[in-house]
Amino acid sequence: MLDEHSPAMASVDEAVRIIKGMQGVLQVFPLGEETREGVLQVERCIKSQMGMQVKNEGMEQCMKRQFVLCILKNGTFRPPPEPTVQLIADDGIVIGTEIIKGDHHKYKDRDDLIWLSEDFVLYKDARPKHQEYFFMPPVSFPELADELGFRNVVSCSPSPPGDMVIKNHHKIVDDPKNATILVGFDVAK
Repeated sequence: MLDEHSPAMASVDEAVRIIKGMQGVLQVFPLGEETREGVLQVERCIKSQMGMQVKNEGMEQCMKRQFVLCILKNGTFRPPPEPTVQLIADDGIVIGTEIIKGDHHKYKDRDDLIWLSEDFVLYKDARPKHQEYFFMPPVSFPELADELGFRNVVSCSPSPPGDMVIKNHHKIVDDPKNATILVGFDVAK
């Protein structure tokens, strides 16, 4: 257990302060071990609505970090810096990807794509040999930079059931207009 006056706790307090200052942030709080384990157990059993496997590598990496903060955010929070979900063939080929806000122009009028929704495309030439799965990678969180003393920073989104584990544990009323993001990081000892 860390002393509340330790440099590591000061770093956590600084991370909370930075995140609270971001547009669209409603709450920021650390996740305890019990909640972290509960979310991981749920995430490891998730299947997509189509019955395909979902690998939330972002969650796995985030939960390995020394500290994990939960951000409750609304729709005015900034978009992610890179895609948060991809469709991967079992041989590691990206066959589909999320299109993040502001990047739609890069994909407009392309003949090599199939639009599954307004923010997800499939690549026509990429075909799985055996099976495919949804992959949720670790996503950067540039607001907590190395020069501020934060190391190994990753963010991720929990699935809807993982989100409910967090909200139930912290007695947060579920509102479909709001979502949670987790940010994991280490601090210098």
